[in-house]
Amino acid sequence: MSHFRGASVDAVATLTDELGTSVSGSSERAATVGDELFSVAATLRGEGALRRFVTDGSIPAEARTGIVGEVFGSRAGEETLGLLRSAASRRWTSSGDLPDALEHLGVVAVVTSAGNDAGRLADELFALAQAVKDNPSLRDALSDPARSVDDKRALVDDLLRGKSLGATAALAKQSLAGTYRTVGVALAEYQKVAAEVHGQGVATVRVARELSAADRERLTEVLSRQYGRPVHLNLVVDPSVIGGVKVEIGDDVIDGTVSARLDDARRRIAG
Repeated sequence: MSHFRGASVDAVATLTDELGTSVSGSSERAATVGDELFSVAATLRGEGALRRFVTDGSIPAEARTGIVGEVFGSRAGEETLGLLRSAASRRWTSSGDLPDALEHLGVVAVVTSAGNDAGRLADELFALAQAVKDNPSLRDALSDPARSVDDKRALVDDLLRGKSLGATAALAKQSLAGTYRTVGVALAEYQKVAAEVHGQGVATVRVARELSAADRERLTEVLSRQYGRPVHLNLVVDPSVIGGVKVEIGDDVIDGTVSARLDDARRRIAG
């Protein structure tokens, strides 16, 4: 969630540091905190009066942190409550930034719970996003307003059971919360967070056929060197590119595909 502005940027940065300290060294604790933060974010989105009270800078910080303890004390552990009290004591540019920030922190916590499997988590999130994109019946089932969220989560459980990390399943189910425009957009954002937590960039690479392990490693090294930090590859096999490689990383697009050169040639001839 990159829309934070003003005071909210500072609040999110501080809370992210506090989260890292509170869940350091425990995957189980990180997963629990992530789940609790998702729950609190959902509550604050649905309870406008509570959200506005907690983010009202004209109300003493002691009162704001106190109400957080009263409302969530029985529903969250000490690590999560500590983060909530800290969040309630800070300034926010808008009241809606608070639940958005808590959801973001929840994603960071779940990503942290994956530990050394961060690369696998990123791959699984991307694969799931592609499956949703390429399977109309699955996409419709997950976006159907007539189906309950619990029903959709059960569908995700069936889809991922025994095939993915617990962190992947947790984020897949959170993608159904409706915070983002679509499930696919949510999963893409979660993958970006997963990469950022581990100091990486994400590059989507389109090729006509699968790359060999050596070619993947070589491309990863080239992009990492070019962008000055490790890069995680999302590989998409797309026969329409004919040959060559198209790389999308951030706002940059490097199109070295045969199809792009053919399109360019057609434009030159037509012109």
